[in-house]
This record gives sequence, C-alpha cells and structure tokens, in this order.
Amino acid sequence: MKKIVLLRHGESAWNKENRFTGWTDVDLTEKGVAEATRAGQLLIDNDFQFDKAYTSYLKRAVKTLNTVLDRMDQDWIPVEKSWRLNEKHYGQLQGLNKAETAAKYGEEQVLIWRRSYDVAPHALAEEDPRNPRFEIRYNEVPDAELPRTESLKDTIERIMPYWKCVIFPNLKTVDELLVVAHGNSLRGIIKHLKGISDEDIVKLNLPTAVPYVFEFDDDLNLVKDYFLGDPEEIKKLMEAVANQGKNAK
Repeated sequence: MKKIVLLRHGESAWNKENRFTGWTDVDLTEKGVAEATRAGQLLIDNDFQFDKAYTSYLKRAVKTLNTVLDRMDQDWIPVEKSWRLNEKHYGQLQGLNKAETAAKYGEEQVLIWRRSYDVAPHALAEEDPRNPRFEIRYNEVPDAELPRTESLKDTIERIMPYWKCVIFPNLKTVDELLVVAHGNSLRGIIKHLKGISDEDIVKLNLPTAVPYVFEFDDDLNLVKDYFLGDPEEIKKLMEAVANQGKNAK
C-alpha cells in the first residue's frame, strides 16, 4: 500500500485575522505551530515514515512542514519546494478582511470569489507592489506564468503539471509522500484524485493542519482516503472554515 498525505498549513496570522492571504507571505501563529506539532504527533501515532516531502514557496507552508518533520524526527528526508503549490492568488482581495468584504459586497459574491470554480477576483495592477513579478523568489518563473489573480480553475491548471509529472510518479519508487500546501492548491489535487465535480468542489473545506491520507494500490489506483483525528472535531473545524466568508453579525 502506497500513501500520500496532504496537509494544509497551520493557522497563519492572516487566518487568525480572517484575511484573504493568497500569495502574501505571512507567518504561522503560535496556534499554527502547535497545530503543526500536533499533526506531526498524529503521523507518528499512525506509523508514517515519509520518503520525500513537497511544499510551496510560502513561509506558512514551509514552516508547517519543518515543524511536522522535526516532531517526527524526519528532518533529514528530501524536501522539494515549488511555486506551483502556492495558494490561489486572490488578486486585489489579498489583505482584506473576509467578513468586512462580505458586508460590503454580500456573502454570495464573497463565496463566488473564494470558492467558485472559474471566477477570479479582480487582478492586481502591473505596478502594484503585491505583484509577484517584483519578488526575488519568483525570478526563475516566466512572467507570463505568474498570476495577478486566479480562479480555482486557474490554480488547478498551475498545479496539475507538477502533480502529474513530479509528485505522483514518485509513488512508483517510494511508499509514502507528504505534501504540505494550502487550502485551494490542495483542493485542486483532491478534486483530481476523487473526481469531484466543478460544482461540488465549492463545498469542500479543508481545516488547518489536519492530515488527509490517500492510499493507493501498487498500480497507483486510489483505494481509500481519510482524515487523521477525531471525526467530530474535524467536522467542527471544517464548518469554521466554511464560515470565514460570512458577514459577522
């Protein structure tokens, strides 16, 4: 049996403040670090021994991965970072409070921006200092490939070549892989693995730092998938994610 564990990063400073984060590079909170440590312990308790790990270029994912591997005493395994695993780019929404944005534009519009399949928020201007073309970490990425905004469809199209050509083929030669990334980038992978429709992917809410296990047979066919942890607690965490874009009463 071969396994891939998908893990959303722990709580970030802007998760705590209920802000659209996207490609903005914010750090984990103390709670986020604790969540990552707990995830590492869950993986220990379930006898995981990873052969390789993957993460994005964003600090909240990188630090979550480092914390997990440190807790597991697996810091030595190979780690590969890719900009293709970054979160969905939220364009001009980045930095805005989700509840305040819902109060201004309506919950339905914010849900469309957050979770629709093919509608992207308004793009960043070329001279906007938040534009990724100004960041040294993306110097090796062709400018035409750097987003100024993204829909989930755009995010999936960015991720899938890396998933299909780099990450997933590794299961042919190893047994366990760990991917630490972001809510939307991971939803794209899950949509692909489970064949979830464009409409139903809107309903999938990934909690922070809860390991999501996918098991495959030797022919790399998906056998089953499940979260590690208490089902009732995970359900509550998912509901909290779903409520982030609602107007605060």
